[in-house]
Amino acid sequence: MTKLIIQIPCLNEAKVLPGTLAALPKSLPGVDSIEILIIDDGSTDDTSGVAARWGVNHIVRHRHNRGLAEAFRNGIDRCLKEGADIIVNTDADGQYVGADIAKIVAPVVSGKADICMGDRSVADNAHFSPFKRVLQRLGSFTVRQLSGTDVTDAVSGFRAMSRDAAQRINITTEFSYTTDMLIQAGRKRLAIVSVPIETNAATRPSRLFKSIPRFILSTGLTVVRAYTTFNALRVFLAAGALLSAAGLVPILRFLWFVIQGDSSGHLQSLVLGVALIIVGVLVGTLGILADLIATNRKLLEANMLKLRQIEEKLERGEIAPLAQTDEAERKILRESA
Repeated sequence: MTKLIIQIPCLNEAKVLPGTLAALPKSLPGVDSIEILIIDDGSTDDTSGVAARWGVNHIVRHRHNRGLAEAFRNGIDRCLKEGADIIVNTDADGQYVGADIAKIVAPVVSGKADICMGDRSVADNAHFSPFKRVLQRLGSFTVRQLSGTDVTDAVSGFRAMSRDAAQRINITTEFSYTTDMLIQAGRKRLAIVSVPIETNAATRPSRLFKSIPRFILSTGLTVVRAYTTFNALRVFLAAGALLSAAGLVPILRFLWFVIQGDSSGHLQSLVLGVALIIVGVLVGTLGILADLIATNRKLLEANMLKLRQIEEKLERGEIAPLAQTDEAERKILRESA
């Protein structure tokens, strides 16, 4: 039996939430049951009350606003706990067309993809301004290069994922999950595809950021942080090599003057060059240490995945709790004696 849970992060969405819920599909090919999960991220209106009156199956409520990334992370945890085989994430503001959930779920149901992204066709989307189109395309290009994927709309929040993919992704950013998740998925060799979707006109300004420059800065920092987490050795060695190469320039300058017989007054070049090379070597050494930490992270994530699987088997009764297992073993020993 395949269970789909549609999760919707919300912040003061009481007015628009009914329309979003009404547009969600009631049945889909290859899916036996569909449930809805609302993550109320500290709303000050009646978002949770509206969700309850509309018969939403699961409601996660934060007492204070924790941000989109935390809401997404907690939603995924709850979906897994509720036994979701497929998880769909969509927005509460009605930007995404509910009927398109069938499009992004189909590749996951068929086993062709671990994650399916909804592509808003940013280049010719009438609901986006020319500047936003350029910005989105540039951002998606950058994420594609860093993640090694072919995703064409990197910041689209409309996405479906298999249970296995959801268990393997560990969101660490505090700003937004979109790019962090993609870089992780790409580096973990998960199968990611995109399908074209329709969008509705925005019903309100975005609550994720207050201005375009702030959004660019926050997203840029998230991308750099996520990429460095999974490619620490490459990043630090590249930085160290650049510093060392920069240090060679003043050293060569000093040697040139020495060959010309004029070494006086140029000692500063030698000192600067040596200092840059030392810093470069130290940065490279940090890269080796960071790579060891990244290796340890992989081991921890593998252990977390195993623990999640064990917890699920315990909840389903497929394996007995440790206390019961010990008692069974003692009973066998007593009978054999």
